[in-house]
Amino acid sequence: MYFPIADVTISPILLMSVGFVVGILGGFFGVGGGFLAGPMMFWTGVPMNFVVGTDLAHMTGKSLVAARRHRALGHVDLKLGLYMVLGTVIGVEIGARIIEALQETGTIELTVGITYIVILVFISGFTAWESIRAIQMVRTDQIDVEKAVGFQGLSKRIQAVKIPPMVSFPVSGIECISIWMVLGVGFVTGILAGSLGVGGGFIRMPMLVYVLGIPTHIAVGTDLFEIIFSSAFGTITHAIKGNVDILMALVMQTGAAIGAQIGANATRFFAGPRIRLAFSVLPLIGAIMVFIRLIGGAMGH
Repeated sequence: MYFPIADVTISPILLMSVGFVVGILGGFFGVGGGFLAGPMMFWTGVPMNFVVGTDLAHMTGKSLVAARRHRALGHVDLKLGLYMVLGTVIGVEIGARIIEALQETGTIELTVGITYIVILVFISGFTAWESIRAIQMVRTDQIDVEKAVGFQGLSKRIQAVKIPPMVSFPVSGIECISIWMVLGVGFVTGILAGSLGVGGGFIRMPMLVYVLGIPTHIAVGTDLFEIIFSSAFGTITHAIKGNVDILMALVMQTGAAIGAQIGANATRFFAGPRIRLAFSVLPLIGAIMVFIRLIGGAMGH
């Protein structure tokens, strides 16, 4: 099937399959799935600027479906999500401008690709290490599996910062935290959302757990709720810049909507540390796919 905006020909079945797989993973792990869908689109030959904008468009619809399901399961902290949106929107616009600047220099694919690989490998390794520690803690100390986190030092220090105004998030079990810490997490992930073409979820979900101290299931649902806003804003700003192939996004969305429901329902059957351990594999897969495409591009030249 020919997509005239991006000027590429790709099988619609392949795109729907990508959407379906990413929908399941996104609904289960609380991420937009851009860390996986982006590399898969890049790998099939979609130009990087269209990967960024189109992936954000497809994620907006998929995250809406998954977040509604998580809301029904009680896994969404609406107050936390809305506060984070404030920081995210600013970061998304800065990230989108970074993409524009890189496009003018002609280094967009190499720069974004290497950044992807470094961040994803770090996230994968750290999350695997932490979740294995948490599972061992449950076995040896008989502590509540949902409260088991193998790395709590950072979240305790963050919650101890008393820079006003202070806010509370009862749904997440946080009595008092500086609003600037919450906005900071949103800002950092917003920059990634705008510049890497992701909802920021592959780093936001771990940051909610390890930096702010949010329980895993609530981090999953709240992350998806927040992604609706960050990816929608990113879609608009990239559409204005001509980086969105809306037909391609709609084809992917047909598969993603079904997958997102399945993934969200599956979280009921897994404890927090095991969700995080399974999650750790996904960023590594994304990093490998980007590396293969970059190597292929270098050999082609």
